[in-house]
Amino acid sequence: MTTPPPPITEPDPSALTCPGDKVGPCSACQRKTHKYGSGGSPLCQWCMASAQEKWGPGVRYTSTRP
Repeated sequence: MTTPPPPITEPDPSALTCPGDKVGPCSACQRKTHKYGSGGSPLCQWCMASAQEKWGPGVRYTSTRP
């Protein structure tokens, strides 16, 4: 069993390790996360884990930018 995520007011740990201009809201819960640039994801780690539980481990974000 996984532990519940912290409150939405607490940022995803990835937001604390990336430059401030790369931080944005998670597409699902609006928590601050590393959303833009190299290594960014539209989902925080908890929302991504939930998506992977629902859809399988093959779920991942692939950039559509050229």
